[in-house]
Amino acid sequence: MIGGDITPPDEHLCSAKGCRREAGHAVIWRNPKLHTADRRKVWLACDEHRQSLADFVALRGFLIEVVAVDELTDADG
Repeated sequence: MIGGDITPPDEHLCSAKGCRREAGHAVIWRNPKLHTADRRKVWLACDEHRQSLADFVALRGFLIEVVAVDELTDADG
């Protein structure tokens, strides 16, 4: 373990490139050209990257919603 950067397997890591922080948010999105209406893709986000990840998919028209990680369901994977 280097400087405490290893996150226990039961924790959620931010999906932003290079970020190893614990995620508290879930950015839920779908590309309608590739995914059926019932498909929901999830990117996890720490507080710092929540907005930038949501903006990235929203700009493309893919954003469904942003929720707390503990609000995810089995349907979200």
